[in-house]
Amino acid sequence: MTPSPAVWRFDAIGTRWQIDTDGELPFDTRTAVAAIIDRFDREWSRFRGDSVVSRLAAAGGEVDAPADAAAMLELYLALDEATGGAVNPLVGDALARRGYDAQYRLVDSGAQPAPADWRDVLSWSGGRLALRAAATIDVGALGKGRLVDLVADAVAAHLGGAVTVDAGGDIAVRGRTERIALEHPFDTRRAIGVWEVTDAALCASAVNRRAWGEGLHHVLDARTGEPVRAFAATWALAADAMTADAAATALFFDGGPALAHLWGVQWVRMTTDGAVQWSPGCTADVFAPQ
Repeated sequence: MTPSPAVWRFDAIGTRWQIDTDGELPFDTRTAVAAIIDRFDREWSRFRGDSVVSRLAAAGGEVDAPADAAAMLELYLALDEATGGAVNPLVGDALARRGYDAQYRLVDSGAQPAPADWRDVLSWSGGRLALRAAATIDVGALGKGRLVDLVADAVAAHLGGAVTVDAGGDIAVRGRTERIALEHPFDTRRAIGVWEVTDAALCASAVNRRAWGEGLHHVLDARTGEPVRAFAATWALAADAMTADAAATALFFDGGPALAHLWGVQWVRMTTDGAVQWSPGCTADVFAPQ
């Protein structure tokens, strides 16, 4: 007998999650998923005072490196190089100054560039994560994608069969095909296209999400501390969600398309004046004119 499809919805790390499987998730699988998310949050959240990130932010120092440190921070090296320094894992203080801080004050205190020398300030080797000066790590450029991969791996290992994990628009699809709408950043009731995703991950980023104040949102240019202005939304398709998430972030900047091509990532992006661009050979069905 074929198991009945099941859906599990819950809130975590400030977003809505949905996990679709071929059968009901057992209690031990749900417990394992909750533990993975809690562990990641305790290590990487800059919104909780007991996290590894928050402890390092206070005065710098050195700690045992979280399990995901090397995988994520090494990808930041490529993001930094491709975008000319626009993507930087020490952008946390710049985000806090614009109002996106641990208290969600949403009060703008002005632009502050992230440390351009972050590769000299932040290090990860020998199982240690170190900051040579007080600074706030923010892995928002790819962290949610990394967590989606971890959750999808855990569900697949516990249950088997097909699984789809959606964490606020970062989506991993295993063992099935999903037809996913590309939400219009200026009208969330509409889509600019759809993408059929099979055994891959589709991640989206948009300036209308986590936005506050006049022109303020969570996608900052680390070189200036200013919100990006040229692009309103990006979508990236890759084999795993962390890579797709990282590419979606890079696509807000000039070097994004070249990096996506290097990684074999398909993409779509919309400018703030409504024009839609896509990568050569992109398999998305885009409705809006180019």
